[in-house]
Amino acid sequence: MMRQFELVERVKAYDPNADEDALNRAYVYAMKMHGSQMRASGDPYFSHPLDVAGILTQYKLDTSSIITALLHDTVEDTAATLDDIRTLFGPEVARLVDGVTKLNRLQITSDHAKQAENFRKLLLAMSQDIRVLMVKLADRLHNMRTLHFIRNPEKRHRIASETIEIYAPLAERIGMAAIKAELEDLAFQELHPDAKAAIETRLAFLRKQDETVVPKVIAQLHDVLKENGLEADVTGREKTPYSIWVKMGRKNISMEQLTDILAFRVLVEDLEECYRALGVIHASYPMIPDRFKDYISTPKRNGYQSIHTAVIGPERLRIEVQIRTREMHEVAELGVAAHWSYKQGSPVMDGRQYRWIRELLEILEHAASPEEFLEHTKLEMFSDQVFCFTPKGELISLPSGATPVDFAYAVHTEIGDRCVSAKVNGRLVPLRQVLRNGDQVEIATSKAQTPSPEWERFAVTGKARARIRKYVRLRRRDEYLALGRQLLERTFRTEGYTLSDKALEGVLKILRQPAVEDLIAAVGEGVIPAREVLQTVYPGLKVLPRLAGVVAPNRPRKRAENGERVSIRGMIPGMATHFARCCHPLPGDRIVGIVTTGKGITIHTIDCEQLEQFNDEPERWLDLAWENEDNGQLHIGRMTVVMTNEPGSVATMTTVIAKNKGNVTNLKTTSRQQDFCDVIVDVEVQDLRHLTNIIAALRATPSINFVERARH
Repeated sequence: MMRQFELVERVKAYDPNADEDALNRAYVYAMKMHGSQMRASGDPYFSHPLDVAGILTQYKLDTSSIITALLHDTVEDTAATLDDIRTLFGPEVARLVDGVTKLNRLQITSDHAKQAENFRKLLLAMSQDIRVLMVKLADRLHNMRTLHFIRNPEKRHRIASETIEIYAPLAERIGMAAIKAELEDLAFQELHPDAKAAIETRLAFLRKQDETVVPKVIAQLHDVLKENGLEADVTGREKTPYSIWVKMGRKNISMEQLTDILAFRVLVEDLEECYRALGVIHASYPMIPDRFKDYISTPKRNGYQSIHTAVIGPERLRIEVQIRTREMHEVAELGVAAHWSYKQGSPVMDGRQYRWIRELLEILEHAASPEEFLEHTKLEMFSDQVFCFTPKGELISLPSGATPVDFAYAVHTEIGDRCVSAKVNGRLVPLRQVLRNGDQVEIATSKAQTPSPEWERFAVTGKARARIRKYVRLRRRDEYLALGRQLLERTFRTEGYTLSDKALEGVLKILRQPAVEDLIAAVGEGVIPAREVLQTVYPGLKVLPRLAGVVAPNRPRKRAENGERVSIRGMIPGMATHFARCCHPLPGDRIVGIVTTGKGITIHTIDCEQLEQFNDEPERWLDLAWENEDNGQLHIGRMTVVMTNEPGSVATMTTVIAKNKGNVTNLKTTSRQQDFCDVIVDVEVQDLRHLTNIIAALRATPSINFVERARH
């Protein structure tokens, strides 16, 4: 265990102005507060914060960060309070310690929700001061080094999964490559020990086989560069087992097909020499196509800059070569710590200077729950990059698989919300088009446009998905409010009463709703039947066993709405019903019901793909059948139509539907190209046969190129 004077000497070695007295007091205070506490390894607990501080001294962090490392567990695990820390060590250290401290007093039953809340707090803290994240990463690194001492395998697995999903990507985002690599390696050992052992065995074999090759390659690269007037440092490095495993899985290739198990690094003096070195290497050795990346002109989000290329190099080996300046190398190795503050005497602590942190904060603003926030931030962090440009030449970095919708939201939330079409390299493309490196993207907007629920199916960035989901959530609530009020008014009117908000306020407590709007929305959603509200408002009233939404007898048919009773065998009496929007079941389909607490029964077709998620919950399934398929109700059938993009096509389609006694209730264009339009059409039909007849009639129409029933 590092002694007190050794820690002080380490800090003073790179920061002669460090506050020696504060370091000594923090060392003694942490040791005293942790007292006789022990770790799972059997070591005194104080050894952990001391080792965390030691890790941070390797990155030459300031005195406040080292003191925070020493104290970071005192508030969480001892009798110390933040007020104590503030009094003894000042407000700056107290703020940093608070940012690192978990929310362990939260009364949350779900471990996943607790993880999400703690990560939310960490994000907010590191947006104010990036040092919070650096201390947290050092803390996680030391915990992972001692993970094997934890006896509970489930706990080890959970910690390792959290490390590889959250903390390793965060380390990568601030450029702390060594910490990222070690976190991944330690988590890989816990999660996939057999795979790690197999890769290490193969690496050991290659190392033994090529033990003389690496020095030869380094020497030849050095000589080639020197002959062309470039003095460069050339070194070799081996790819980590985890990165090998990930790349093999992503590209579906064997270990022998990887070109960068061995990579060689060329360090030169300045930017010009980087490109001169690239030219020399490409002139001397055959380049491997599609393996060139210029991260100097388009740096990674964490500031990483380097040129990567792959060649058939010396000894006829497929090798990767990385070319960078020495300054770029320092940033690549140390990340944000390479620019650390106190060296210039003016600390830069604000984490919001990093664009990716600002984006995570925007996701936090739009997410409905901590779990949803965690889901979107994982999407945001776990991604390879693709670089695209605005028409003015501004570089936009996006994850692999991104679409114009993701691009629009990356430029500005307002542009994303109002996006109507996109041009890629001057050509109009569907909004679901996957973008490629170097694409120039132009977004067209309209004040009348709003985010479409369909976008969430192909948007990949957390920011876009969070914003779309928030809008859909708000719009859906508005729809539930409108429908709920309509059902309540109809129910009250049928029994001779007038609906009033004052009447609803009196039953909120009984129906367990916080506000009148929430009660009305619950009725619209089908969670609470409208007649139940009426009976609660007027307890002595005997309501006839009929629907709240009874219509006049002279109307031959009515629409089957969510929450209303349908003629189906196998239903649980009194439960609200919903027709699944993923498969739109119709009379004539084989159907099943899924029971959902608080929502009632959702009816699906027997072949609906969404049913797979309930395979492990047979108790939620109901075997249902249509009681009377010709029951006088209208149902929504959905079709996917591809029509020619010419005047009159939509009119022709709707005329054919009308002639076959169908009624279009919703029509949405999902893609518009020069020659064709993709359209989703919702039609009121009596049953499956009715929808099939309409589809057959459309297929015989010249302007319709393709039509089928939409299942999802």
